[in-house]
Amino acid sequence: MTMTTTTTTTARAQRGGDRRATRPPSRLPQGLRAWFRVIPFMGPHLVLFAVFGLFPACFGIYVAFTQWNLIGDPQWVGLDNFRVLFDTDHAFHRIFMNGLWNTILFVVVGVPLLIAVPLVLAVMLSRKDLRGANVFQGIFFVPGLIAVSAAAIAWNLVFNREFGPINHYLGTDISFTTTQPWAWTTIFVLTVWAGIGGNLIIYRSAISAVPQELYEVASIDGAGAVRSFFNVTLPSIRLPLLYTTVMTTTVSFNVFAQPLMLTNGGPADSTTVLMMEVRDLAFGGGPSIAGVASAMAVLLGLVLMAISAIQFFIMYRRTDV
Repeated sequence: MTMTTTTTTTARAQRGGDRRATRPPSRLPQGLRAWFRVIPFMGPHLVLFAVFGLFPACFGIYVAFTQWNLIGDPQWVGLDNFRVLFDTDHAFHRIFMNGLWNTILFVVVGVPLLIAVPLVLAVMLSRKDLRGANVFQGIFFVPGLIAVSAAAIAWNLVFNREFGPINHYLGTDISFTTTQPWAWTTIFVLTVWAGIGGNLIIYRSAISAVPQELYEVASIDGAGAVRSFFNVTLPSIRLPLLYTTVMTTTVSFNVFAQPLMLTNGGPADSTTVLMMEVRDLAFGGGPSIAGVASAMAVLLGLVLMAISAIQFFIMYRRTDV
């Protein structure tokens, strides 16, 4: 009885193997089949990205080629909105260039600060003889958890001309948020205070992974702390530097809350960034000009893509050396 059952089972297995052997191979490439297996796990995230990211972006690009007041139907006007922005005699050109220039100024000053200050702090906190490094790291990270609007209100009180502690203890009478260059100074102080925590954690983690043997060899060769930093630390954390530089630049080009809450774009629109201009044109108190506002946003996105590509090319090229 047992031998008969075994023989039957073996015969079924052979027939099944023959059927699998004769089954035609899948015409889909192996990489594509792997994607089909992964898609069910990515599905929820893809849906959220499509609804809240991809669709609004595509619709915004479409609106840039239309004339629309957010009420009626968009009217297709082609490249007219872009021509207006590059027409030097048009008011929208002056608005666009002022906002773009102020945005670039914020990026040029703010990004190096958001890269250099956390890097220096990370190097200091990575010293083995420093006690309580994790406590200091937590202190630096906490401001990033506070909403920018709430932080701006607090810093407005600090920089207040009449009862702010800075004017009080320095014995000065400076209107920080309504005069230049102090208006930009307040924006950069808030930005650095709130933004160094994330990059600090990335840099400190990267520095802790650098082999200590490299520092020992550098010390034997007579390198001091500064030379070890430039010859050992920086080359060893190039990829984290690339990542933080690109991400910090992307976030900085979308600056909005700091100048809005601290200076409201003043004095004389000298701190009005491009995202504030887009907001005012599309959702301001007067008639909405959503088409021109979307055209400004599209041009800002193109500038950001070009700068990010240049950063990737320069920094990633150095990592291959």
